[in-house]
Amino acid sequence: MVIDFHTHIFPDKIAQAALPKLSKASGGVEPCGLATVSSMTDVMKNSGVDKAVFLSIATNPKQQKNVNDFAIAQLDNPYLIPFGSVHPDSEEALEELERLKAAGIKGVKLHPDYQGFFVDEDRMLPIYEKIAKLGFITVFHAGVDIGFPEPVHCTPERLARVLCAFDGVPVVAAHWGGYLMYDDVLKHLCGKNLYFDTSFSYSKVPPDYAKTLINEHSSEKILFGTDMPWSSPENELKFINSLDLDDGQLNAILSGNAQKLLFD
Repeated sequence: MVIDFHTHIFPDKIAQAALPKLSKASGGVEPCGLATVSSMTDVMKNSGVDKAVFLSIATNPKQQKNVNDFAIAQLDNPYLIPFGSVHPDSEEALEELERLKAAGIKGVKLHPDYQGFFVDEDRMLPIYEKIAKLGFITVFHAGVDIGFPEPVHCTPERLARVLCAFDGVPVVAAHWGGYLMYDDVLKHLCGKNLYFDTSFSYSKVPPDYAKTLINEHSSEKILFGTDMPWSSPENELKFINSLDLDDGQLNAILSGNAQKLLFD
């Protein structure tokens, strides 16, 4: 079984406009598929991915409810596990978290660069504490986002400062804990109580770094992810399979760890 813990989809009309803009902002990265529900499930079926978490991002306060309505609408899809999102500038952020919980959503995505906050700002603590109280999984974009200039809003050092606010409720730092910030991940996050996902690795992440991180952080806290539509499952699986992991490590990363978080 393969569970992809990091994907993105949009309503059909929004996807048509969003993909070209996001591709251009990211230096011309070619998307894999159309980032719609039907396109995503087709890609999954053709590449051996059984289930995929799709990560919603509310990029402004007014967008928050519509983004989450789309996520909630996918709860019955047998292939997709929708996560919601709240915007830190929304006056209804805490109430929206309660709505997501009541609907059956299992987690939320926060993107400090897109949403305009540093991960360790004091104003975020009430949101983190509410997330912890409700028991959500939280996925952070971590490290550099190639579509945004400096500063990096979620560095490994900043993220490490706020892990205690989640009171042991699962936190996932995307892109191996911090894209393009490999030494800082090893220094500030490795071995701490959080998960890393492997998204956007193929031809970008040094294999020796990935092997070191798996050994130092534990394969029990690594989640396979692709960042679809920005990388394909085939290529991301090639990367993971190139790391010479034993069967136990491979099964944990590809599905076992995700199953425990999502279904146990």
